[in-house]
Amino acid sequence: MHTLIVMTVLGADRPGLVESISELVEAHEGNWLESRLVRLGGQFAGVVRAQLPQARLGGFKAALALLEKQGLSIVTHAEADAALPGAGELARLEIVGHDRPGIVRQIAHVLAAHQVNVEELQSECVSAPMTGEVLFKAAARLRLPAQCDLARLRGELERIAADLLVDLTFERLN
Repeated sequence: MHTLIVMTVLGADRPGLVESISELVEAHEGNWLESRLVRLGGQFAGVVRAQLPQARLGGFKAALALLEKQGLSIVTHAEADAALPGAGELARLEIVGHDRPGIVRQIAHVLAAHQVNVEELQSECVSAPMTGEVLFKAAARLRLPAQCDLARLRGELERIAADLLVDLTFERLN
């Protein structure tokens, strides 16, 4: 019998972190299924989904504790049965505009009000070509509930984009 786990890892970035984690997964007869790993502000942050034999899970967690002694913060969770792909359509949302506080909060508020699930969000601040001004860029994959009023959702997002002076792209993926 196998157990699916999701673990988060956070700590000061340095070469070899991914190797250390992947070695532990393999040493405990596990399979690295998927991950999102990034360096932000000098910190390594990651989310890893792996499958391990249930009998090896205790030893794996004990080995992770050794990594924690090296300055990493690691949290593991057994994957719930409800982790199957959600119902509803997928959509993509992209935002580009001059950076200012509150962009993510305002967009997230509208999405939550429409019961839209943010499945993935990537954002960054970059220097604009020509002017050098700071631009905020974000891309999100969203899961729309079956009862979602797309016209209303799109309208609310476009109103916020106009207020914030950002370009917004919203499209269904399936």
